[in-house]
Amino acid sequence: MTKGLGDWIFFLVVSRRGEYAGGTMRQLLCLAAGCLCACFGAGCASVSATASTAKTQAPATVTTPPAGSAKTIVLWPNGAPGALGTGDGDVPKMFEYPAVGTGVHSAVIVLPGGGYTHLVTGKEGAAEARWLSERGVTAFVLEYRLGPRYHFPSPMLDAARAMRYVRSHAADLDVAKDRIGLWGFSAGAHLAGYLATVNDTGSAGSPDPIERVSDRPDFAILSYGRFSMDEAIPRSTNMEGLLGDHPTEAMLDAISVVKLVTKNAPPCFIYSTTADQTVNSMNATALYDALKRAGVPVEMHIFERGPHGTGMAQGLKDLPELAIYPTLLANWMELHGWMRN
Repeated sequence: MTKGLGDWIFFLVVSRRGEYAGGTMRQLLCLAAGCLCACFGAGCASVSATASTAKTQAPATVTTPPAGSAKTIVLWPNGAPGALGTGDGDVPKMFEYPAVGTGVHSAVIVLPGGGYTHLVTGKEGAAEARWLSERGVTAFVLEYRLGPRYHFPSPMLDAARAMRYVRSHAADLDVAKDRIGLWGFSAGAHLAGYLATVNDTGSAGSPDPIERVSDRPDFAILSYGRFSMDEAIPRSTNMEGLLGDHPTEAMLDAISVVKLVTKNAPPCFIYSTTADQTVNSMNATALYDALKRAGVPVEMHIFERGPHGTGMAQGLKDLPELAIYPTLLANWMELHGWMRN
């Protein structure tokens, strides 16, 4: 596929996503291909095939499952939209950590980081899920599809499906439909931020009951994520794990969370460190400003010291001040009624 053709397909997928709530990747690609055919007279079948088989030469990234989960949930038992195989890395799934205690609980889906090329499921997945479970919040760790085999919008579709799954199965999971949040780290924080700003109410007429409910999170916890692709904020990469090599400036803008914020975004809790040399903390302040301007409730904590990837910041050598992070988060969740005090 030529670079220009790929960009057109990318933007058609982005711009029309909301009109096809619950639609599959194939529907989106066929829509894009159809528009391209109309504009350029290209053969529709060949364009669609080229788009849907991009990066087939790259093997699927296999992720080590997070420890201690009670159950594994395959998000699409009959195959994920746009799947290029049936191997472990082709199958997005969640790992469940039920909340302790009785009654109806809040829920949080944890999105590990890893630059959209791998997943850190230990300190940015299992640790947080166990912490939430012990405090009466049902948790899930999401294993979403990764580059270089899968690019935008595959991880977004996986995260949206995870939200819809938990909400549509709320009664079975003893979860409140209106208390389901996301907690993302690094690339996972970008993914959580994207879903917090780009979501829909579901497709009422879908034959799949999971797709009939909203994928909008009720709150989002965002740890050291890249939310802006503004050149004024220093960065070392162009999100190649998500967008592929040499993304255009317009493609970068399309996944820049700060440019997608509206008043519909849910309350957010942002954590970062000034000393982070991988993702500049100005990403955190840029998102805070965008949320504040839109009138969205937001709380932010930026610590002076600490490298990228601190997780829950427990037991870090020479960085005792960061250990308060989970306490600050718990206070915020209790304030909004998402965690019992």
